[in-house]
Amino acid sequence: MGQPIRILSANLWNGGADPEAFADLVVALAVDAVCVQELTPEQADALGRVMSHGELHPNRDFTGMGIALRQPAKLHRVPLACRDVRVATLHPGEWAGLSEPLELANLHMAAPHTLRPRLGLGLRVKQMRDLLPWLSREDRPRQRVMVGDFNATPAWPVYRRIVSHFTDAAVEVARRRGERPARTWGPWSGSPRLLRIDHAMVDGVGVEDVRVVHVPGSDHSAVMVDVTPGA
Repeated sequence: MGQPIRILSANLWNGGADPEAFADLVVALAVDAVCVQELTPEQADALGRVMSHGELHPNRDFTGMGIALRQPAKLHRVPLACRDVRVATLHPGEWAGLSEPLELANLHMAAPHTLRPRLGLGLRVKQMRDLLPWLSREDRPRQRVMVGDFNATPAWPVYRRIVSHFTDAAVEVARRRGERPARTWGPWSGSPRLLRIDHAMVDGVGVEDVRVVHVPGSDHSAVMVDVTPGA
């Protein structure tokens, strides 16, 4: 088996998360890859100073996203309504411990609870319509990780459709420990976490650990997963 790769996924609440505190958190956790949602320019600047590779596309309308990396990778997008999936393919020549490519995808599903619910639900339908063929494509890599803000608990159809292609890393680790996966979202920064809507899905890799990590200023906690290639 290869050496573990540490991945952090965080919704930064459209600028609500403190940029420098988040960058310090990335350094303190010794993360190899950071997938961010609701990224603004100030947050992108701070993250880019501590992670020198990847692509960050900030915005101020809740659509900013990106993947920051310690080592180079091939990056592309999967077109979806509202927000594209950001994808990084990690290759053995640039990532120690990899014997074959590992695909890392960053997903942010549209929220159903908008001022115009039909708009939110309609976007989710369109996103799933385009996402599922990509997930089930015949030429998909053997090693895949998908993280992000799915805006769906395990009871929602969106989650069930996505997890049919993966293993939920948090569920796997919680079962080993005899625990329940931790919740990740609350209605404001510092509030109790009420729902588990941020996820880390894996396919073809081992899972060493999953942690839910406080992000100063965000209404979401981050999800950190340590995966082992070649497992």
